[in-house]
Amino acid sequence: MYKVIATDLDGTLLNSNHQLDPITVETVRRLEAQGVQFIIATGRHYCDAAGIRDLLGIRPYLITSNGARIHAPDDTKIYADDLPPVTVRRLVQPDIAGSHGRIIVNLFADQAWLIDRDAPQLLSFHQDSGFRYSVVDMPQHDGTDIAKVLYIGGADDLAHVAVNLQREFGNSLYVTYSASDCLEVMTSNVSKGRALSFVLDRLGVAPSHCVAFGDNMNDIDLLETAGHPFMMNNANPDLIARLPDVPRIGNNFEAGVAHQLRKLFALDGELTS
Repeated sequence: MYKVIATDLDGTLLNSNHQLDPITVETVRRLEAQGVQFIIATGRHYCDAAGIRDLLGIRPYLITSNGARIHAPDDTKIYADDLPPVTVRRLVQPDIAGSHGRIIVNLFADQAWLIDRDAPQLLSFHQDSGFRYSVVDMPQHDGTDIAKVLYIGGADDLAHVAVNLQREFGNSLYVTYSASDCLEVMTSNVSKGRALSFVLDRLGVAPSHCVAFGDNMNDIDLLETAGHPFMMNNANPDLIARLPDVPRIGNNFEAGVAHQLRKLFALDGELTS
């Protein structure tokens, strides 16, 4: 019945330290060996997600930057949708991001993570992949080759950014939260759900044979697209309110996805923790 498993990373497959639990690694390896196809669907950069994939020891499809990039299991890029350069150049300006300087502005280029200042505290989120940023002069960037703009900051500051984005761009961009302190911007054609549909069509698998896991607002249409969606118990309350009928499972800090997969595929008692 279940042929494909699509899962978010942070707050979902990864634990509270943004790392993989051993039982998660063992579970996904066992299921892939049984012929189940995995899809990682994340807001993270492709290079970052690829590093986590390598530690998992499986060959999934990678949906990254919330769907702005899709890579096949052999690392071939099969889909890309960049923000227009003129839009990127506006998105990094102080009148959008805030002249107070409290917002950390990030750009996800094809092979690089660009940031407007040194922020070593962010590197703890990338322990498994080893992914690192490069500091650049944002107003001088030409805006090309950018899949995603990411604003990191406090809730009130990000709310003001969201108002600025709506005022200037309306619905011409896809704006979503991946965490309470992360506001992300992609083209309006991009989402995890659209990317999941793209991969399922490529595989020739109906959504009714797909299981999906998520925890935040950027997972909404991923969960709406899959035939068998599951929401983490630690999910954003706004996501719970938006999708009240999606079953909730364990917490990410208790390897909730791995335990749910063991139930769905009757693997209880076969794996070691």
